[in-house]
Amino acid sequence: MTESILREVEFSIVEKLKQRAEKHHRSVEEEHRAILRDTLLGDGEEAPAITFEAYLRTMPDVGMDTDFSRIEGSIRDVDLAN
Repeated sequence: MTESILREVEFSIVEKLKQRAEKHHRSVEEEHRAILRDTLLGDGEEAPAITFEAYLRTMPDVGMDTDFSRIEGSIRDVDLAN
C-alpha cells in the first residue's frame, strides 16, 4: 500500500468526515479510505473486508474487564500438530 497526504481541506469537510467516521465506528483515516474505496471501486470490484480493528469498534462497550479475565487452572494443552 502507499500513502497519500491531502492538504488544504476545508474545515467543514473535515468535520463531516469526523462525524461520518464516528457514526461508522471507524478512525477518520479508515473512513477516508472507505470513501475512496467505495467511490473508486464501487463499479463492482471487490472491496476488502472490514478490518479487525473496525470490527472490534462495532462491538458495544458493555460488561466489566473482570468478565473476560482468565480463570486460573483452566488452561489446557492443545495439540497444534494436526
